[in-house]
Parts: sequence; C-alpha cells; structure tokens
Amino acid sequence: MRPALIALQPKKLSRYAAITKLLVKYGRSDLLDDAGLRDQCGDVQDTAASEDERQRAEQLANDLEQMGPAFIKLGQLLSTRADLLPPVYLAALERLQDDVESTPYETIERIVSEELGVRLSRGFSEFSERPLATASIGQVHRAKLRDGRDVIVKVQRPDIRGQIVDDLDAMHEMAELLEARTEFGRQAGLVALIETLRESLLNELDYRQEAANAAALRENLADYEQFIIPEVIDDYTSSRVITMQYLSGAKITDVSPAVLLEVDRRGLAEALVAVYLHQLLVDGVFHSDPHPGNLVLTRDHRIGLLDFGMVTHVPKDQRRSLLQLLLALADGEGDEAARAALDMGAAGRSFDEGAFHKQISQLVAENESKRVDQLSVGPGIMEIQRIASSCGLRLPHALHMLGKTLLNLDRVVETLDPTLDPTEIIRAQSTEIMRLHSRQRLSLQQAYNAMLEGADLLQHLPQRANRITELIASNGLKVEVDAIDEHKLIAGLEKVANRVTTGLVLAALIVGASLMMHLETSLTLLGYPAIALVFFISAATFGLVLVYRSMTTDQADPTGQGK
Repeated sequence: MRPALIALQPKKLSRYAAITKLLVKYGRSDLLDDAGLRDQCGDVQDTAASEDERQRAEQLANDLEQMGPAFIKLGQLLSTRADLLPPVYLAALERLQDDVESTPYETIERIVSEELGVRLSRGFSEFSERPLATASIGQVHRAKLRDGRDVIVKVQRPDIRGQIVDDLDAMHEMAELLEARTEFGRQAGLVALIETLRESLLNELDYRQEAANAAALRENLADYEQFIIPEVIDDYTSSRVITMQYLSGAKITDVSPAVLLEVDRRGLAEALVAVYLHQLLVDGVFHSDPHPGNLVLTRDHRIGLLDFGMVTHVPKDQRRSLLQLLLALADGEGDEAARAALDMGAAGRSFDEGAFHKQISQLVAENESKRVDQLSVGPGIMEIQRIASSCGLRLPHALHMLGKTLLNLDRVVETLDPTLDPTEIIRAQSTEIMRLHSRQRLSLQQAYNAMLEGADLLQHLPQRANRITELIASNGLKVEVDAIDEHKLIAGLEKVANRVTTGLVLAALIVGASLMMHLETSLTLLGYPAIALVFFISAATFGLVLVYRSMTTDQADPTGQGK
C-alpha cells in the first residue's frame, strides 16, 4: 500500500510547483509519476529535452539562483554528490554564486544597532555604506573599530530565516514522498540529503556558530605560521551580526604573476595540502569551502582563510578510514581503497561487493598511471562516490564534502605549483598524522575515562558477584545458547565424545597388549603370547577403521548426521 500523499499547504504551493518543474525540466519527470505528484502539481511540459547538456546544467544553476538561498545551498550541496549527478552538472552547480542586490544601508544600520545594542556611530569610527560583497543570506561591509582595528562586518538580511525554514519544510516533504515512492529517492537518500542541508543552513543562519568555527580553526592551526585565520571580535558578534579582523590581500587565483615570483609557491602549496590533511584527519573539523574566493594571499605572503559558515565535522571512526583511503589512493592499492570506503559506507540490499572492488581497483590503477601534472585526488574521491552509488553503497556526508574540498584545493594548488604531486604530500604527512592519532588515543582524557570505567566496575563488582552467587544457590542461573541448530550441535558433540572414548579404549588395548607381550605363556601365536597378539591386532584393526571413517564419512557428511 502506497503512503499517503503530502498535505499541500497553501503557502507552499509555489514551492511545490517550482520543485516539480525542476524535476520535469531536467529529466526526472518519471519521479512525478512514481510518486503520484503529477495530478497534484498540474500538467507541466518537458521543454528542455532537446537542449544541450551543458546548457541545461548552466540553466539549472540559474534556476536555483532565482529560487532563493535555500535552493542555492541545495545546489551547492548537490555539487558534492558525484553519485547523483553527471560531471557537467557538478561543475555548473559548483560555480553557484548567491550574489543579489544589496540591502539598503538604513536597514543594515538598524539591524547592527539592534543586535549589538549600540548606535553604529558609537560602536565604529568608520562603517562603509557600500558593501564589499552581497549574498542571499547576508552582506559584508568594511569598518573600523574605535581602537583603530580594521574589520569586516557581516550582517544577515531581514526576514531571511522564515523564508529559508519554509523552503526547507517544502523540500523535506517532497523528499519524504519521493523516498517513500521511488527507487531513486531511496537510493539517493533524499531525506538525509535535505536534513544535511537543514543542519548546514541553520548553522549558517546563526553567526555565533560561524564565530565558534573560526575560533576552533584558529586554535587548531596555530602552529602553521604560513596561514592566518581572522580573529572574531566577540563583543561585536551576535546571531545576525559577525565582526572579524580584516585581511588585506587578493584572491589567490587573481594574484599577478609578478607577485607570485616573490612567493615560495611550492612551500605554500605543500603547506596548504598539509593544513587540510591536518584539519580532516587529526582535528576532525575542516573548512569545507576552500574555493578561490575564500583563500587570499596577504601582503606578508601568507594564506588567509575566509568564510567559516561551512565547516564539516568528521567522527573519529571515520578519520582512520579516510586516512586509509587517501593512503591507498596515493600508493595505488585498489583493494585497500575499496576496503576503506566499504568501512565508511552503508551497504544496501542490492550492493554488489565484487563489482565495487573491481571498479575501485580499476580506478586506482588508472590514477596510478597518470603523470604528476595530471594527478588530482579530488576527482578520484568524486569517482569513488559514483562507483559506490552504482553498486548500492551509500557513503557518509563527510566523504562527499571531502571530495568537493579536495577538488577546490586542487585548483588552488595548481595555481601555486602545477608540478606538485599531492600523493607525495599525503605519504609525507601520513606518519605524522598516525603519530597524532596514537597520541589522541593515549591522551590524558582517555586515561581518565578508563580510570572512571574501572572505578565503576570495582564499585559495582561486589553487588553483581552477590547477585550471581544468589542465583547459583537458588538454582536460578540460566545460560542461553543461541545456536544455528541445537539438534545438529548435540549430535556432533555426541559423535566427538564417542570417537574420543573409542580412541581411549583402543589405546588402552594396545598398551595392555604391549605389556602382556613380556609374559611367559605356553599359548603362543607366531612366537608371541596369543592373547596379547589377538588384542594388539584387534586394536590396530579397529584403529584403522576409525581413521578411515574419520577421513571419508566425516568429509562426505559435514553436518554431523553420519551413522
């Protein structure tokens, strides 16, 4: 029986219709028929069937931009899903920008004053009316604090939260229906995808979370002198306003060749890869949006990281598997790469493990044969996602974000030093990363946890021992054995016991016969005492028969039901 249709709420009808048009326009009208949505959403014609694929991908990005911030973020999230979309769509969605018209300065001034509890003119000595950048969620202004520090102030647009929440609710309802009624929805995990989008967007709507992300990364990367993360000005930060240190520099891909000649380009490229490996595999908190606009080359030739709204957290159990996967890709070990990916994934009912191992091994072999200037880890991760999906394996969100992060990182590294071999950096860093992993497992906190668990065991041990003793004394202790087939198990144990007993009897006969050989008697056979010789021959005969049955009957009847 099919699940009931979603309850169409009047205020969301436009969003339902917009999503439906996207499905039809970009070739998934089959989902409407499977989900029973076509009758509800009207008759929408497929007008894009004859368009060029690349143009359609660009048009999809444009359509998502026009639909608002939630759909822009959905497109950016889909750009990480090589298992759902062809490469041409991934490239188009990855370039999604949410530049929109700026909010009037009077509105910005009012929001800042309300959030910070101080008039703009009293909190800042300077505040630029013209924004540095505008986006669908907020916009950025240059400013200067009263103490002379140059800062940037990001201000959230008014009423944006309500619009995003409504859009997310509409997406979630559509995802639930498609996942319940279509194989594509179940395989893609549409509900989980929208939940991931919801978590990411709600975090971005709270600038205090972005401030916490920046502070965490600033602390974790304090030892990397070639990098700078702007300081958050806590007293000038709220849920809708964030104030940070201003980094003077140029987008790293826009730096002139003359300036790059003055920079240790290879050193910066190696440090950039090392920093992201450290974030990903050691700290488990990494800046997952390193596109060129968020990486600047400062005047003192350091790399500055910007925009901390998109930060991915990697659980400890996944960090080890990610390290194994990256090392396997670097070393050309296809089986190890497949095993590491399998450890992180969730296999579906249709998972074909043999095909998965074969395709991953082929991918790794092809990557190993490339020249240094063709090596790129990011596309390799994205291709692993596609293979996993086609074979019925669902990979975690962290791996999707890793693929996009490395893809963006590859482009920045290529700008700095096209000859850099990323696999060599991975190998070089792996020893230090494994050492840090070991130190984390042997940390003082882990020792405290072990001591607390040991203390808890000792504290409750007398009580538990008394309980067990009481159960034994009252004949109330029961042991349950959950075997595959109890009758076969008991029959097998009886058979083993009979064989052991027979073997002991035969051994006793042989030992007894050997001792009787030394007795003097008039009754002999072939020069030996007759009784001893009969016992010896009988025991030897039965022993050979027992060996023969063990080697033939038991192998032919492994169930233990032989006679």
